[in-house]
Amino acid sequence: MAEQLTLHEDPRSGNCYKIKLTAALLDLPLATRQYDIMAGDTRTPEFLGKINSNGRIPVLEIRDGKNVRFLPESNAACWYLASDSDLIPQERYAQADMLRWMFFEQYNHEPNVATLRFWLTFVGEANLSDQQRAQVMAKRIAGCDALSVMNTELAKSDFLCGDKVTLADIALFAYTHVAGEGGFKLADYPELGPWIDRICSLPRFVPMT
Repeated sequence: MAEQLTLHEDPRSGNCYKIKLTAALLDLPLATRQYDIMAGDTRTPEFLGKINSNGRIPVLEIRDGKNVRFLPESNAACWYLASDSDLIPQERYAQADMLRWMFFEQYNHEPNVATLRFWLTFVGEANLSDQQRAQVMAKRIAGCDALSVMNTELAKSDFLCGDKVTLADIALFAYTHVAGEGGFKLADYPELGPWIDRICSLPRFVPMT
């Protein structure tokens, strides 16, 4: 029996979208169960006790017969789905290079670009705490630095790891293509627009809803 895959998600989340895009590009059936993180849906005793004790989404539910497992963390879920596919290079250095971009996404890009998008678009600037307000400028600078690093690399090749799309591109595309919602000006990074267009042109591409 083939695995049954269910994504526990909030569709507004770029981290959730990464997994849906990976599944779509690989033509893998993926059911979804939606939560509203603004309403605390992932902080219920049922969610914490059964799905993810860290109280976060996305979580990929993997059901194989009677065996059910829950895999949190977006990039880990993308790796699971893409295992043995062309989205993961097989050559040793190329695979490590892809991983460094995925680590870069979680350490340099997502905490800044995604956080400002969430604060400004979903929380609302007027509703930010004093602590959040004090962090806005630092996150703006760090986010611009991350986009600049990507822009420099994409001036050398069509995708982040050469001439073929990999999980590195999917991981960084998710929040980059909506960075404008966090106040970032993508026009300041001329290589990002064509890269975004290349990803949107991939067979079986699905947009973020």
